[in-house]
Amino acid sequence: MAELMDWKNSARGHKFIASFSGGKDSVLALYKAVKVGEAVGLIVMLEEEGKRSRSHGMPPELIHAQGKSIGLPIYTAAASWTDYEKVFMRLLENAKNLGAEVLVTGDLDMPAHGCWHEKVTKNAGLKLGMPLWEMNHREAVEEFINLGFVTIIVTVNLSLGMQEDDLGRTLTHEYVRELEARGIDPCGEGGEFHTTVIDGPIFKYPIPVRKGEITKDGEYAFLPLELDQMSDIDTL
Repeated sequence: MAELMDWKNSARGHKFIASFSGGKDSVLALYKAVKVGEAVGLIVMLEEEGKRSRSHGMPPELIHAQGKSIGLPIYTAAASWTDYEKVFMRLLENAKNLGAEVLVTGDLDMPAHGCWHEKVTKNAGLKLGMPLWEMNHREAVEEFINLGFVTIIVTVNLSLGMQEDDLGRTLTHEYVRELEARGIDPCGEGGEFHTTVIDGPIFKYPIPVRKGEITKDGEYAFLPLELDQMSDIDTL
């Protein structure tokens, strides 16, 4: 239990790098971590071609727009699943050179993720920080919404109770109740859905996005988001 408490509080008083998906969990974890520690940047893993993020399928320009609004540099690297760990380790080593002492992630209660992150951070000479670890899923989502964050559903697993109509919806208290009534984890921790955050208390301004055409791949459906080039975020 003491080790888990260390995971929750490791960022306190330390410089940290955050593993960033652009979704609600990583953003809420970052929000909590910057309250007690100092962020040196955000790391994002990309698919092999470097055109989309590995976790949520976001284009690099949208990821960098999030980082700019938050006020933190984004460090990206493209990798296949085969060399993912090796490439991720290089990002951690770079973060350590920038002064980071802790890697912050948005994991809640997925032991495999927690153990993997603990292994790679130990190998890189860093500590692991998971501010949301073992947090009640409903409470985590409610806190996220109450803080004023705005997030859009961008990926759904159609085999786990989600529907195409869920794509493009924003997380609200009413929608959370609807998801629970449908038997769906409000955090999507079972892989039911992924989100992209476009506004909230750590953003200097909202991210202007344009919704693309829904696509499908097996049991998954995706709503691509693109940075709205008609909006000049430099003037916001």
